[in-house]
Amino acid sequence: MRKPSLNNVKLRDKMLLIYFLCVLLPIVLTNVIFYNVTTINVKNQKMKDFSLAVEKARNELRDQIDTALGISAVLNTDYFLNESLERSYATDGEYVDAYHSDIIRTLNKYSPVYQSIRRITIYTDNPTVISGGYVNSITPQIESGSWFRAMEESIDPVVVRTGENGLNGYETNYSIVRTLNYPGNRNVWRKIVKIDIHADAIRQVFGTIGLDGDVFLIDGENTVQYSSRDDIGWLKREVAYSPAFVADDALLFEESYPIMNNNSGPWKIVLAVSEEKVLEEVRKSRGFVIYLAAANILVPSLIIIWVINSISARLVRLLRHMKKVKHGAFETVAYGDHRDEIGQLTSEFNRMTLQLGKLIDDVYVADIQKKDLELKRNQAQLHALQSQINPHFLFNALAAIRTRSMMKNEEETAKIIHNMAKIFRKSLQWGKDWVTVREEMDLVLCFLEIQKYRFGDKLDYRIEVDESAYECAIPKMMLQPLVENASIHGIEPLAREGLIEIRIERRHGSLFFSVKDNGVGMQPEEMARINGLLADRDDMGDNVGIKNIYYRLQMYYKEEADFEMTSTPGKGTLVRIRVPEHGGNA
Repeated sequence: MRKPSLNNVKLRDKMLLIYFLCVLLPIVLTNVIFYNVTTINVKNQKMKDFSLAVEKARNELRDQIDTALGISAVLNTDYFLNESLERSYATDGEYVDAYHSDIIRTLNKYSPVYQSIRRITIYTDNPTVISGGYVNSITPQIESGSWFRAMEESIDPVVVRTGENGLNGYETNYSIVRTLNYPGNRNVWRKIVKIDIHADAIRQVFGTIGLDGDVFLIDGENTVQYSSRDDIGWLKREVAYSPAFVADDALLFEESYPIMNNNSGPWKIVLAVSEEKVLEEVRKSRGFVIYLAAANILVPSLIIIWVINSISARLVRLLRHMKKVKHGAFETVAYGDHRDEIGQLTSEFNRMTLQLGKLIDDVYVADIQKKDLELKRNQAQLHALQSQINPHFLFNALAAIRTRSMMKNEEETAKIIHNMAKIFRKSLQWGKDWVTVREEMDLVLCFLEIQKYRFGDKLDYRIEVDESAYECAIPKMMLQPLVENASIHGIEPLAREGLIEIRIERRHGSLFFSVKDNGVGMQPEEMARINGLLADRDDMGDNVGIKNIYYRLQMYYKEEADFEMTSTPGKGTLVRIRVPEHGGNA
């Protein structure tokens, strides 16, 4: 298995990899972990705080109810109070005296002392007692009340909730109700004490924790006795507590408180706080955490970018100059006097570049002379090739023969001689290496007319040239040798009718030439031999015309020209040439 390697990774990418793995990722992970740990710690602390708040409310509620229960117990064992309520009074005045001396004195000891006690009321069915003040008669209306029925159903003191219209609208009150049964009295009459607790005291108990969420005081029968939610209608009717009262994501805090109600379970306080409320403080600090993380990322990022640019930019500049050296431009790199490793490398590169430039300057003259000799040699070969087909005396002889043919009215012979004269006249133009496609095709057409005169109906030709290609410049006699090879080597040995097709197209900034014949073709061995001759620049061989075209294409167009020759025995030969449009001037 091949080991992972960073050798093929660019230096800039390596530095960025170090930045992401060693700076950015640790900073992001550290801040995320810090934020999550802080959130968990704050959440746990908040939950402890809410639990303590609910427990405190439970204790304060218990203190208030226990205070009222204690007062009711003391009143139950107060001999003078019970004796005053059991006594039969002969006159109203006698009751009034006993009321002021025993009852009021006893009850006034508690109301002013305990601020949570709103009122203490005693109910009795003693007919000699005058109803009013702290003592009221048990009337049918009283007996029909819910608190009275709850008291009769229990042998212990009960805690009841009643509602009435007050100064602030409809108010709910909490009362401790019990029967007074002093053991030493006859207990002929029913005596009931009802101790009312201030509604504000209850609201104050739950007011603090109610600011953080929804508070519910639930009795043993799952009835809501108090809530910070007025929308559930608990004030004017009995409402059973339901989990639907709280949100799905709410956190619940509960504290139970046993109350001495007969056949009833303990009461409990429920605080429902949304998780968003619990994490409110953390949410407030989220912006600070984000700003701190941004600063921790931005400052190292700027420093690392500065360092990366100091390294990468100079390396890229050095590499760019190295590529210029490859193409023959020996330029030195600026700022090569820096003292770090890249500066030393740049300094050595500049020294090497200067030495290479000097060395090339020393051998440049000799190289130019060598190239000049080679160019003259190629030109001499080209002129030698041209001299094979354009001797000057032939032109003069053909002109004389054409004149005599016209004098004897031999027009066909005169036309052919005229075409031959045109061919030799163009070949005599030594100083003109470039011609237009139109001029080249005029030469080719003259040659084809001569060949058709020679072969008769055995030879036919077809020419297709794009109109836009006629004025393009090409090397002189680039197509005529190909047409000559097609007629002599392809069509002449053929027993059937021969066809030469010439096509010239101009597209995508290039000229495309094709010369095709349906002649005898060539065997693969012959094609291999010709390709070998084209590869050998020193040996001209027998195929002078093809090698002449191939060498001139290489000389004029370098690597921009394409030359392709294919042949099939019995089917013919196809030559394709592609050259750029701008190769010279006609």
